[in-house]
Amino acid sequence: MYRSRPSGNLDNKALSFLSSIAEDADLFYYDILGSQAHVIMLYEVGILAKKELVTILKGMDQLLTHPDSLSIYGDSASEDIHELVESSIIRITDISSGGKMHTARSRNDQVILDIRMKLRDDLNQISVNIILLIKSLLLQANKNVDSIMPMYTHLQQAQLGVFSHYLLSYCFSLTRDFERYSESYNRINYSPLGACAIGGSSMNIDRERVSSMLGFSDIVYNSIDATSSRDSLIEFSSASLICMLNLCKIAEDFIVWSTSEFGFVLLDDQFSSSSSVMPQKKNPDPLELIRGKTGVLQGIFVAISTIMKGLPSGYSRDLQEIKPLLWKITSIIEESLSIMVGVISTMSVDKNKMYAESSKSYAISLDIAEQLIQKGEISFRESHKLIGTLVDYAVKNGNIPLNLLKLSDISEALGPINCSNPDLTPEKIQSIIHRMTPENSIECRTTKGSPNKNEQKEMISYITTKVNKYEELLEDRSDRLTIAKDKLNLKIKEFIDETS
Repeated sequence: MYRSRPSGNLDNKALSFLSSIAEDADLFYYDILGSQAHVIMLYEVGILAKKELVTILKGMDQLLTHPDSLSIYGDSASEDIHELVESSIIRITDISSGGKMHTARSRNDQVILDIRMKLRDDLNQISVNIILLIKSLLLQANKNVDSIMPMYTHLQQAQLGVFSHYLLSYCFSLTRDFERYSESYNRINYSPLGACAIGGSSMNIDRERVSSMLGFSDIVYNSIDATSSRDSLIEFSSASLICMLNLCKIAEDFIVWSTSEFGFVLLDDQFSSSSSVMPQKKNPDPLELIRGKTGVLQGIFVAISTIMKGLPSGYSRDLQEIKPLLWKITSIIEESLSIMVGVISTMSVDKNKMYAESSKSYAISLDIAEQLIQKGEISFRESHKLIGTLVDYAVKNGNIPLNLLKLSDISEALGPINCSNPDLTPEKIQSIIHRMTPENSIECRTTKGSPNKNEQKEMISYITTKVNKYEELLEDRSDRLTIAKDKLNLKIKEFIDETS
């Protein structure tokens, strides 16, 4: 349909190579929506007659109501959804009226308009799923503020903590994901339509009017920037990669903790797979796939940024390849968030297993060292040496828990060490060690953000308040789009009803 200068038809192989029809299915609704607002604006500025407008709007309504009309009326040689929709409208109406719908716009500004509208809706759904996941984590955190467990660095037991502390750490990561997506939404929520191919139009169009009808906050001002810039899409891809990396960390933690060797958590049967040959197996396959899909999304991010590398200003057909990658990002993120909500909300926590591991853990060492500083009046480095020596002795003598060390063990282990404080006797050291139970270990750490029970409750309250604000923001954002669409639909209905 667009072949005015080239004569004849495209070679079939060339058409197949150029066509993005398969990838454009997700843009069909948004292409109609943008076209509806565009033709109404063309009528309002005097470019379309009312009869022409209504004819076109009725044709678009037919396509929305009966999408199969595209295959009946559309040009089978269409390169993309924009050409397919326009050719359908021209055949439903006629060339004299339907042929005017593309006045003062190009596929260059049309495609990025469609992408921005779709991504707005995708971002809102992703944000809903992030909130659901945070709420699931908060519910589990409330149940596990007293679930004492070892915490790890280098996958080695480091300090004692509580399970809620881990769950809340995920919540904090996800709040940053929500905020990154919100910033991405704000930058995507600008209308490029009316920028035309690259340099605007001599027609008396109203870009701001179209922007308002479609619920955008404003227009992308510069016409070159409007048609060729894709930095907001790369930003969306980057935010999605970061979110997946956060989900990947959660998945890895639960994969490790659900092993027989740890046994801290038990995944529900609904979110576990079996083996085809080993009857005893219960595998965390959904979590493993989240790990795998994180790698896929990282590849997509690299692909999008590589496509953009070296492109000149102005639209280039390379940009067509970005569309299916964006849809894949949305699919991966939405599915992964949804699966993680299911995993978190249904899993069981073995508090006894966690506590048993904590009771014999050397992760209590730093707490004892700090008590020696306070009560033994020695430097941290000296205290570090004393406790490190005791741990080494305990490990070499059968992994004896520190609180089971006898006075003779302490005297033997620390005998070669000269303590700067002669009052810090083996008896006093033993007394400090024996008082350091897992419960006291958690209780004595009162710094802000620590596993202390009061701090856990403070963090739960803090994140709950944040989530409430996020829900208000998201509701307002969604309402603005809904109101804009309702107003547009009402206006379309009024035009059609007036001529019925």
